[in-house]
Amino acid sequence: MEPIAGAFLGVGGVGLVVLLAALVLGEIGEVGHGDADGPFSLPAIAAFVGGIGFGGAAATALLPALPGAVTVLLALVAGLLVALPLAAGAIRLSAALRDMPTEPTLTRDRLLGATGVVVSGVPAGGLGEVRLDVAGQQLKYHARSDVPLVAGTPVYVVDTPTETSVQVVSTAPHSPLGPGGPSS
Repeated sequence: MEPIAGAFLGVGGVGLVVLLAALVLGEIGEVGHGDADGPFSLPAIAAFVGGIGFGGAAATALLPALPGAVTVLLALVAGLLVALPLAAGAIRLSAALRDMPTEPTLTRDRLLGATGVVVSGVPAGGLGEVRLDVAGQQLKYHARSDVPLVAGTPVYVVDTPTETSVQVVSTAPHSPLGPGGPSS
């Protein structure tokens, strides 16, 4: 291996190690400035250095035998051509990860108004189970109701007495001609 190629590989290796350190230790050890963003963020700088190193090493392998200064200059230009898109990609990826929307922590208050269905009958004043649709997820909770509810009844949460139980009311339409209603 030529010394120029070895030097560029060493630079690329340093960039890779710094990138891994930024990903693993960036939040823990605050390597670099934690508020740095864009082209001065640690991932962008590491991708840029790694691109110069590995792009330059690849160029030295493809170049014919030239004087040392010319080889270094051409390898540096090739490294920059590789490094700039890598750094831009690192900036975009960092921004996408940082700005990714997330749901807030699920609390009792977030259950109020949730809709669902009874999965285990709820006796009047007793406990049954309901499956609620909360933040796009299906979650099971213990449920109480003032009136008995059979499995399959659609429900609406009106109270959350504990972290693991809810007070529900039926949202099923009441049919006057159903069981117990007036007959024709």
